[in-house]
Amino acid sequence: MEKEALFYSRYGPGKDVLRCELCPRMCVIRPGKKGSCGVRQNSDGVLYALTYGKLSSVSIDPLEKKPLYNFFPGREILSIGSVGCNFTCPWCQNYSISQVSAEDISLREATPEELAALAQKYNSVGIAYTYNEPLINFEFVRDCAELFRGLSLKNVLVTNGYINEKPLALLMPLIDAANVDIKFFRQEPYKKYCLGDLDSVMRTVEMFVKAGKHIELTFCVIPGLNDDENDFREMIDWIWALSPAIPLHLSRYFPAYKQKTPPTSLRTLDKLRDLAIRKLDFVYQGNVSARTGTYCPHCRALLIAREGYSVEIKALHGSRCANCGADLPIVV
Repeated sequence: MEKEALFYSRYGPGKDVLRCELCPRMCVIRPGKKGSCGVRQNSDGVLYALTYGKLSSVSIDPLEKKPLYNFFPGREILSIGSVGCNFTCPWCQNYSISQVSAEDISLREATPEELAALAQKYNSVGIAYTYNEPLINFEFVRDCAELFRGLSLKNVLVTNGYINEKPLALLMPLIDAANVDIKFFRQEPYKKYCLGDLDSVMRTVEMFVKAGKHIELTFCVIPGLNDDENDFREMIDWIWALSPAIPLHLSRYFPAYKQKTPPTSLRTLDKLRDLAIRKLDFVYQGNVSARTGTYCPHCRALLIAREGYSVEIKALHGSRCANCGADLPIVV
């Protein structure tokens, strides 16, 4: 399905060179060329979204897999992905789809209506845009989100947060929840490893919080790259200032793609978790079996028990703690 992209302009004196304005990379794209994400192409002076309606993955997943632990715990959601990314993370677990373009692998076509019917068939909470970076497929995400919102189904973004303010503001009213992956809490490594910047990602998170959306954050702990305790404390302070109720997922890194560093030690993960829980109400560990339960930040009662993706509600009455009665930021 050929679709003209949004958010681009003419660049320079010529009429056929374009500048993509979707994300902060602001790619200048000559005729016949693509932006750095690999999925937005200049064809005769028009920018096209090459992956509109083209999917690499369609699945029914637990919300916990996104990961979202405080948003409809124990429920499932239709999850879709395409190809491409505007980051170049050397440790990407999904590099087989994130670091390729639309011509490199076989993609299936789907319409928003077909996906909505699928979500309803499987009693899905809604739809999650995930697997690769969904925001580079902005036009399809927006069209799906409008349809799903009209059907009272939820829209979830799993994203690196690297998008310009104007397109995010356009999409924001349609989004119900997001998990934003924070790679570093320093500017230099963001540029070196991801070709991105921390300030833009922070702005995205702050926009979600200001809009009152449910948001959770993921921080994949990579030995020697982003496990500095001083940087980590700064990140925790920033999250706390936004809201101590924002869940933080500390994910254990395993070697993948170009990154061969040994896996994160459990000792490091525990140490950072212990630092974070001093200020934040909900801190989870990902890619490990321990500490995935949800506890009341007021009385420490076990609210939700988890073993893998098996979820058991223990002490929740709606969004209230069944033990102390506290009203909690958990969407059920």
